[in-house]
Amino acid sequence: MSETHIEVCSPATGEIIGSVPIASPDDVAACVKTARAAQAEWGARTLEERCRVLRQVKNVIIDRTDDICDLLSKEQGKPKIEAMVHEVANLVDLIHYFTSEADRILAPEPIPLHLLKHRASYLHWSPRGVVGVIGPWNFPFNICNAPVAVALIAGNGVVVKPSEFTPLIQDLAKEIFVQGGVPEDLIQVVHGYGETGAAVIDNVDMVEFTGSVATGRKVAAQCGERLIPCVTELGGKAPALVLPDANLDRTAGALAWGGFANCGQVCASVERVLVHRSVITPLLDKLLPKIQALEPGNTQEDDAVQIGPLNNRRQRDIVQSRVDDAVSKGAKVMVGGSVIEGPGNFFEPTVLMDVTTDMDIMSHETFGPVLPIMVMDDVSAMVEEANRSHLGLLAYVFSRDAETARVVAEQIEA
Repeated sequence: MSETHIEVCSPATGEIIGSVPIASPDDVAACVKTARAAQAEWGARTLEERCRVLRQVKNVIIDRTDDICDLLSKEQGKPKIEAMVHEVANLVDLIHYFTSEADRILAPEPIPLHLLKHRASYLHWSPRGVVGVIGPWNFPFNICNAPVAVALIAGNGVVVKPSEFTPLIQDLAKEIFVQGGVPEDLIQVVHGYGETGAAVIDNVDMVEFTGSVATGRKVAAQCGERLIPCVTELGGKAPALVLPDANLDRTAGALAWGGFANCGQVCASVERVLVHRSVITPLLDKLLPKIQALEPGNTQEDDAVQIGPLNNRRQRDIVQSRVDDAVSKGAKVMVGGSVIEGPGNFFEPTVLMDVTTDMDIMSHETFGPVLPIMVMDDVSAMVEEANRSHLGLLAYVFSRDAETARVVAEQIEA
C-alpha cells in the first residue's frame, strides 16, 4: 500500500488497473478554494445558461456511454447492461428532468402574510457556494454525479470525494463535465480515505453523503459541528412481504432481480424475504431455478454475464461472515453459500431458509448476493418483522390486490 497513491484493483481478477493520488487536507482546502473562486462567475450566470451547459453534459454522457460502461464494468465489476441502465440512463434522465424543471423549482415563492397585508414576502433561492459530495462504490457514476449535476444547475461549485474502491470513474466523470462546458475549476475531484472526506466537510458549505450508517453518523456530527446542512443516504435492510394472494411468477422474478442486481450491492436490495406459509413451496419452485441459473463471471470478458463479483475483498468477507453466522445458528443453504475460489471477489448467489431474528443476516446489512427467507403464518407478524429493523430505507409488498398491498405497505416503517 502506497502512502501517496491508491492502487485500484479489478474486482474480477485482482489485478491493478490504475492508481490515483491521495489528497491531503491541505490539498482538499486548495481544491475547495479553487472551486469557490470559479463559483462566483458560474453562480452569476443565468439559470438558463447553466442549464444549457448541463444539457451539453447530458449529450456527452450519451455519446460516451461505451467508455463509461466499460470502466464501470472494469472497476466496479457490474455487467455492462446494468451500468448502462442503472448508472448512465438514470443520470441522463435526472439531468434532463432538472434542466427542464429548474425554472419552476427555483422560481421565487410568495409567502402570504396573514396580518400584514400591506407588506410582501417571498423566498428567493441562491447558491450555497461549494457543495461536497462523498460518494459510494456501488453506483459510483450515478450516485456521485447526480448531486454534482443538481448542484451545478443551482449555481454551486462542487468537490467530489469518490470511494477509494472506485476512484477512476470519477476522474472520467469530471472529464465529461468539462467536455460538456463546465468550467474545469468549478468541479474538483479529491481522492483518499476518511481523512480526505473529513477535510472536504471541514471546507465546503453543504455535504451530500452516501454510505454506511456508521460513517453517516460521523458525517452528520461533523456537519452539525460546523452548522452546515448535510443530506445522507445510508444503509437498508429492505423486507419483501409475499402475501398469500401474490402472483408467484412475478414475485419470483422480482426477488431474483431485487436480491441479485449489482451482486446485491444496492441499498434498495431485497435483504429479507417474509413469505406467508401458504405459498412458500410454490414460490421456491419458481425462485430457486432462477437463482441456480445465475453464474457469476468477469463482466469484462463476457457481455452475457448476469452477475459479477463483489466490488472488494472487505465486502466479500462481510457477506461470508453473514452466511456463516446464519448457518451456525441453524439456517439451511438452499443455493450457494460460499466464496468462489480463485482470483477476484466472487460469491455464489445464495438462498437461505429457516432463518431467525437472532441471525446477523436478518438484522445487519449484507450488501451481497444473499436472499434469506423467513416463513410466517400471518400478515400482521410479517409487518411486525418488517418494522423490527432500524434500517427502514425501503420495503416491498407482493399481492394481486393493489388495495390490500397498499394497506399493508402503509403499516411498514420505511
